[in-house]
Amino acid sequence: MAFLGHIISRDGVEVDLFKVKAVKERSVPRNVFKIRSFLGLTGYYRKFIKGFLTIAIPLTALKKKNVKFVWSAECRSTLEKLKHELTVAPVLAMPSEQGDYVLYTDTSKLGLDASADAE
Repeated sequence: MAFLGHIISRDGVEVDLFKVKAVKERSVPRNVFKIRSFLGLTGYYRKFIKGFLTIAIPLTALKKKNVKFVWSAECRSTLEKLKHELTVAPVLAMPSEQGDYVLYTDTSKLGLDASADAE
């Protein structure tokens, strides 16, 4: 079942392959508008890409005010890395009781409970 850009099945949650294809076929961005568009698309799937913000630094730097748009080898490498990471995204599934697993979270103490600091 397709839902908000994801495919939900009994195996778990995966990115929509139609969306992945759109990212893979994207041409090299030639201006800031195209960079914003690409980062917006890939940013939607950032939870599937470990270290997304760090990887995307060369591209986000091109969006800064008063920065000349220069497409470098580092930008090209970043674009290809993001495309690759998106196309090999892991399947998200509920943990099983068999074996160990690692849980990655994206939260802060501040966002969990305002009264936690009062203790």
